[in-house]
Amino acid sequence: LPGPPFTHQQMPRKMVYYGQTSCEQDTERYLDVVKYVFSCYKKEVPLVINTMGWVKGEGLLLLIDIIRLLSPSHVVQMDVCDWKAMPPLTPEHVHFSAGLHTKGKQQSKCKQLGAGSVESWKYPEEGEDMSAPQHKLLYVHPEFPRAGVAGEVRVHSGILRDMSILGYLGHLQSPDIGAVLPLHSLVPYQVPFNAVALRVIHTDVAPSNIMYAVNASWVGLCCIPEEVRCQTDGPVLLTQTPVCDCLGFGIVRGVDMEKKLYHILTPVPPENLRLVNCLLLGNIAIPNCVLVGQQGIEGEIPYVTSDYNYSI
Repeated sequence: LPGPPFTHQQMPRKMVYYGQTSCEQDTERYLDVVKYVFSCYKKEVPLVINTMGWVKGEGLLLLIDIIRLLSPSHVVQMDVCDWKAMPPLTPEHVHFSAGLHTKGKQQSKCKQLGAGSVESWKYPEEGEDMSAPQHKLLYVHPEFPRAGVAGEVRVHSGILRDMSILGYLGHLQSPDIGAVLPLHSLVPYQVPFNAVALRVIHTDVAPSNIMYAVNASWVGLCCIPEEVRCQTDGPVLLTQTPVCDCLGFGIVRGVDMEKKLYHILTPVPPENLRLVNCLLLGNIAIPNCVLVGQQGIEGEIPYVTSDYNYSI
């Protein structure tokens, strides 16, 4: 509400690095993340849950799952003037409709064949009653046409995401008003390979290529409950993506294969960095201007080229 998100960033009480701008590829982990973050809420103050704009097809089914999972007291539904595809999310509609990973009341009486993956979801928890949602629906219907046109929002969201990353990296600068230092002139932290576990979230990468993927990448600095143990110099590779606390973000600005060190730039304070034992690499790119627009670079810029086939 005070303005674009990059202008007033704050450290959240609890944060998980999902690693992608859309949850289409792994909705189960998305729900696990929502549940994990929501477990921190102690109900001492009102909570506003800002859901996604994905409300078509599976996105709508996922929204029904989230309403069931979080049991809100009120649902504010903002419709679009010339789009009627989304039904009013009344308690009755949520109660009887199947979600993406949960069943509506009519389906829950008979066990369907091949529904093993659905059965594994632990919604609701023991002692909770999922049978009848009790939220109050506040339905907002704008009167002007083309309100919330998706195409324009998609373009702007990429720009705002880059601005948020640049705003976050701004914390690396001195608070004194003066010249802005380019990132390549700042001193990074050295992190031994065997001190942190490593996981690429969004795709499978062969272990022999993992350092090519990590170098010059945006990473989540995370804390997994298990102690990272490694008998060798590393790296330590996780076989599954953990749902764990994220303490901040950084750029892997170099990998020293001889000394087995990651070089990481991050504004996370040292007292929090001591808790970091996991690096998660997602499908979030460093803004182009960080790679191509920094002053004082001589010669070729690493990872930047114009020598490729534009028709591909």
